[in-house]
Amino acid sequence: MERLTTRLVDELRSGNHDSFAELVELYKDGVFAVAYKILYDRGEAEDAAQETFIRAYTRIETYDPQYKFKTWLYRIATNVSIDRLRKRKPEYSMDAEIAGTEGLTYQDHLADEAPQPDAQVVHREIRGEMHDAIKQLPDKYRIPLLLKYVDDLSLKEISVMIDLPVATVKTRIFRGREMLKTIFQNREGFN
Repeated sequence: MERLTTRLVDELRSGNHDSFAELVELYKDGVFAVAYKILYDRGEAEDAAQETFIRAYTRIETYDPQYKFKTWLYRIATNVSIDRLRKRKPEYSMDAEIAGTEGLTYQDHLADEAPQPDAQVVHREIRGEMHDAIKQLPDKYRIPLLLKYVDDLSLKEISVMIDLPVATVKTRIFRGREMLKTIFQNREGFN
C-alpha cells in the first residue's frame, strides 16, 4: 500500500488531481476512526475527516516523503479533531446518561432491530465501561493510548502525529494505562 500511496502522492504533486480521490478512498476509514476516537461523535468525526482531507489536499507540498503518508495524514486528523474538541460547546448527546438511572443513556431507548444474545449484551457492557473509563482520561493521555492500542501505531508514528518526543509519548501511554487501572480498581465489585 505504501508504494501505491507514494505513486498517488507523486501524481498529485505533478498536477494529477484525480489521484487525490484514490488517496481519500484508501484512507477515509482510518481518518474517520482517528477523528471519532477523539470526538466521540459521528457527525463531528465526519466533518473532521472532511476537513482533514481538505487540509491535506491544500498542503500536499508540505508532506515529507521520508515519513509515511498515513502518519502525516493521521496527524492532520488528530490536530483537526483536537481543535474541534477545544471549540466544542456542551450539547445534547444520545450517549448522555439519563438522570436518575444507573448508566442508561438515551441511545439505550432506541429500538434495536437485531436480537441481542447474552454474550453480545455482556460484551457491550464491558465495552461501554471501557469507553466510559477512557473518556475520563485527560486528552493528553487518552489520545496516545487510543493511537497505540486501537490504531496499532508505533511510538514513533504517534510521536510524529502529536508532535511530542517518543519518550513523552511512552510516558503518557504508561500513565494513561495506570489511570485506567485505578479507575477500574475503584469501581465497586472490581478486584
